[in-house]
Amino acid sequence: MAVRAASGIRPLGLDTMVRLQRERRASGTPLRLPVPDGMTVPLGCDAVAVPAYLAQQVLPRLPRVGCIYADETHWWWIVPSDSDYALEWPAPARYVTGAVVPDTSGVPGLLHRPDGTVPYTPPIPLYLALCRLTNTTPTWSRPVSA
Repeated sequence: MAVRAASGIRPLGLDTMVRLQRERRASGTPLRLPVPDGMTVPLGCDAVAVPAYLAQQVLPRLPRVGCIYADETHWWWIVPSDSDYALEWPAPARYVTGAVVPDTSGVPGLLHRPDGTVPYTPPIPLYLALCRLTNTTPTWSRPVSA
């Protein structure tokens, strides 16, 4: 005998919901980096993904660090939305709109949480550190062609 809700629709069991969630992730559905409890994102939320080997070199070059998420291959820095405006983030770094982590089976773990209520790493120092480490000329320093 199937149990039905007051609306007449049969509710999903826990096993079914877990299976559906796993199938959704397995099909490549991107996941969003969560903002830690007690923090706000008044400027919106994007992320910069950096390979782990490079991220470890970036960290000591930053004057201030916001939330950093990491797994075995990448670190993600939370930055304000539109921090890619007029910037070309140097490869192999990848700018991710909406702090969505594509191509992963789970949300990376929180590696660093700053004191305070906002999760942001200042994007310009992060950008400059990445440019320096990748030997990339910052966008505003490149020659302009007519």
